[in-house]
Amino acid sequence: MFSESYQNRLLQSCSPVNRKQSVLVRPEPMDRFIPCRLGNTWQTSFLAIRRSTENQPAKKARGDGGGSDGTSGGRDHLAYACLLRNELLGAQIEELRGPPANCSDGNRATIGTSQHTSTAKAAQAYSPPVFKFRAPASNSEENIDPSPYSLSPVSAKSQKLLRSPRKATRKISRIPFKVLDAPELQDDFYLNLVDWSAQNVLSVGLGSCVYLWSACTSQVTRLCDLSSEGNTVTSVAWSERGHQVAVGTQKGHISVWDVTVNKEVTKLQGHIARVGALAWNGDVLSSGSRDRHIRQRDTRCPPQQSGRVLQGHRQEVCGLKWSPDGQSLASGGNDNKLFVWSMHSTTPVQTYSAHVAAVKAIAWSPHQHGLLASGGGTADRCIRFWNTLTSQPMQYVDTGSQVCNLAWSKHSSELVSTHGYSQNQILVWKYPSLTQVAKLTGHSYRVLYLALSPDGEAIVTGAGDETLRFWNVFSKTPSHKENKSVLNLYTALR
Repeated sequence: MFSESYQNRLLQSCSPVNRKQSVLVRPEPMDRFIPCRLGNTWQTSFLAIRRSTENQPAKKARGDGGGSDGTSGGRDHLAYACLLRNELLGAQIEELRGPPANCSDGNRATIGTSQHTSTAKAAQAYSPPVFKFRAPASNSEENIDPSPYSLSPVSAKSQKLLRSPRKATRKISRIPFKVLDAPELQDDFYLNLVDWSAQNVLSVGLGSCVYLWSACTSQVTRLCDLSSEGNTVTSVAWSERGHQVAVGTQKGHISVWDVTVNKEVTKLQGHIARVGALAWNGDVLSSGSRDRHIRQRDTRCPPQQSGRVLQGHRQEVCGLKWSPDGQSLASGGNDNKLFVWSMHSTTPVQTYSAHVAAVKAIAWSPHQHGLLASGGGTADRCIRFWNTLTSQPMQYVDTGSQVCNLAWSKHSSELVSTHGYSQNQILVWKYPSLTQVAKLTGHSYRVLYLALSPDGEAIVTGAGDETLRFWNVFSKTPSHKENKSVLNLYTALR
């Protein structure tokens, strides 16, 4: 029998004044404490696991060459949570699929993304007690095990849940599948010396020469040598069909070569400083120079014709890209400006000034009409996205290092970026979540050059360490999330 003072302490601990140590006390004396479980939830251990996962570095959880979206851990936790719902609460969940949400739907569970907040909200959406006594289940078809001799400790619904197919995890190799030596490849942020043609031929500007490397035969040929002119190569760009290559030079002129006959077709004058950026739009060639001008010329016309001159940048033009529909030209300069030009105007129709460093990295999305991505230099380090149809800025991500190049995947909503100071890395991103799919390292200098293979699966990167590295980063499988709008006039024949 307890002493009277001890019983008083027990009753005092259960008073409304002290709720922190809530206990159940019987009217008659007892010999042990029985804690109250009304405030507990069966998800306590689940949330503890999630909190321990959140404390790990986010980049490590996202893969660095592992899965495509880093959702493996979140899916495992949700599968375990839904299994507990089935066994303790009779939730009758059969499969894991769909966008992140809570698992309270009667016959369906959903998987989360790599964002911890959405999973935590899903876990907090429903908080049943740990133990819940239910009436015996009826002999309905849903509650009968698939076999009377089954030795599984879980129900038929949970067995089906555990057998539900998992999305195959795409792995990106962190090792290049080919490395080529590129002596005299310049370490200059404002140049564009590597391009990959539709005919699977790589053009590289090395010093005063342009070399062609066939990805089919691995044969190397020298296209031209400007050493006799005392000139050097500052940019190269293939035409869309891949039979002509334009070569920009230090002295400001541009040579257009027909690679099928290894002959110079035309020579374009006009710039008074080096030509660091080139972009084709059919037979029209746009060139950006250190003289701050952009020139557009039809290569079928006599070279004496001056063509159109676009003036707007106040410093060197280092980035040029035509939109997939051929209606808009994006240009970036050392004046930290990003301009969008129309085919029918010599002044920019849109001006973006959010970057605080030189804008060389420019890429138009092949999946969403009017979506433009741009990257800033060392003082900026950001990749920004723009809706050029409404002239509105969209989201951005701070990459932590100088953005040198951008390229979209042809088959899925992913893009790759190459970086300089100070990490010299290659990053693969998923859009629009901007989660990091992979981080590739290997170059010891700034990764200044980038080109995408014609099949859209591989990329080649070049750096001042005088190497070209080939990586398999994109999948050929088209994304099922991309829906082409019938309102987009440029996705169909007219």
